[in-house]
Amino acid sequence: MSFRLPRSLSQPWSSSFSPLEYELASERADTLGRQGRRVEEALAKLKSWRAEEPAHLDREVLVNDASVAVWEFFIQREICGLRNTCEVIDRYGIPGEVLVRLGAARK
Repeated sequence: MSFRLPRSLSQPWSSSFSPLEYELASERADTLGRQGRRVEEALAKLKSWRAEEPAHLDREVLVNDASVAVWEFFIQREICGLRNTCEVIDRYGIPGEVLVRLGAARK
């Protein structure tokens, strides 16, 4: 038994992407955008933390959350073929205390 693509998918595309490659690239880009927003939110929470205010969250929890978000963002960037993390660190203003925890396993 052989498999034949439908005519709509077997015709040559004007770009170098097949429909499947196009869909996969679209999903990777969408995921990268969501991860970037998670990083922004986590870093904003960390920057807004004040020691004198009664807070429900400990600063360590916020630093850990930010490091997980940044780590996942870096991984997604690598999946998309973007390997330069220096520009991301500068653009988002990722603090050193977050960077030193990237990839660390939590108990």
